Amino acid sequence: MDITGACQCGAIRYAAEIDPALIGICHCTDCQRLTGSAYRVTAACLPDQLRLKSGRPRRYRKIGDSGQPSDQFFCGDCGSPLWRESADGKIGIRLGTIDQRRELRPHHQSWMGSALPFVFDIGALERHEDS
Repeated sequence: MDITGACQCGAIRYAAEIDPALIGICHCTDCQRLTGSAYRVTAACLPDQLRLKSGRPRRYRKIGDSGQPSDQFFCGDCGSPLWRESADGKIGIRLGTIDQRRELRPHHQSWMGSALPFVFDIGALERHEDS
């Protein structure tokens, strides 16, 4: 599937080809901290399938528990996390930056031992359409 995406401020835009079946949720503590949220949702992409259309992202290198580097790319203006690239070249695009995100859904979850307990029980929460 061909996708496009951008950071919040629009300074960085990209295009990519992804496999919608390879979208997943990661509950690891690194992803919680890097997103500032309960988990991260990522669309897998091969390195030659991601094309930068405008802007220049900044990079933060995180050394994982495996000892391998994981490069986190983000907008230096608005701070939006855009994608990560692992030591083996695999790319994970942050779902929230994808223009077509409403058409996509996760197919797997990982690092369940780190999942925050409330994420599996939000169905009963009060709901608001606009606020």
